Amino acid sequence: MRIAVFGRTGQVATELQRQAPGGVTLDMIGRDAADLARPTTVLEALRARDVDAIINAAAYTAVDRAETEPGLASAINGASVGTMAEHAAARGIPFVHISTDYVFDGTGEAPWRPGDPTEPLGVYGQSKLAGEALTLNAGGIHAIIRTSWVVSAHGSNFVKTMLRLGAERDALRVVTDQVGGPTPAADLARACLAAAQGLADPGKSGTYHFAGAPDVSWAGFAREIFAQAGIACAVEEITSSDYPTPAARPKNSRLDCTLFETVFDMPRPDWRAGLDDILKELGAVRHG
Repeated sequence: MRIAVFGRTGQVATELQRQAPGGVTLDMIGRDAADLARPTTVLEALRARDVDAIINAAAYTAVDRAETEPGLASAINGASVGTMAEHAAARGIPFVHISTDYVFDGTGEAPWRPGDPTEPLGVYGQSKLAGEALTLNAGGIHAIIRTSWVVSAHGSNFVKTMLRLGAERDALRVVTDQVGGPTPAADLARACLAAAQGLADPGKSGTYHFAGAPDVSWAGFAREIFAQAGIACAVEEITSSDYPTPAARPKNSRLDCTLFETVFDMPRPDWRAGLDDILKELGAVRHG
């Protein structure tokens, strides 16, 4: 099976290259071959390839900057995704697209189910929801996989930020009223590959949720990072209002992953085990 993957150096794209099983060849499409800010280049890149499926692991993820760059966010997360989905539909091949918990408004405490009403709080969430809508409108074989709080040993993410700041300070103030499921990029990559292969059955097309377990606050996540890394840094809990940002964050990012577990036979990964793997790769030393 040959799969075209948009994204080459991001967290999930990096892990896709590591996790691809035997019999699966990945054709990684970087920015040099397709600039997602220009959807026409996406189509050109796809027309030049003969593949059996497409995975989109690329996105505009600068949540705060999106508030001042709505056009760019929309092109990358919306229009280009639509181009991928339309090409896949025309070729009759599966399209796997990674989306986000930011399509919800974050109210309540119940885990969000795939069919729940969407209401993004900001431009980033709106652009990702646009990509979902265009994927659905294309009418092809697809799996939209919403996830949350992706972390790895690559790129910029919460784990690496906490390790850096925790080593520099005696205490950190971390938000406690935002709750979600940290998701190791390695596990998300495996989920995308499972979906791409599983969509040989078109009846499995749909929108899914996949995130790590158990659900935790950012403050709780930070404490576990410090505990596993052996960093003596205290975590002071604050609320979202104590740490204002240009774009509002959903407070409830819990995702009900039951459908993905059932259809693709892949349970939610324990992010604490994934964190251990990440710290080992980064060379973070555990003490005590």
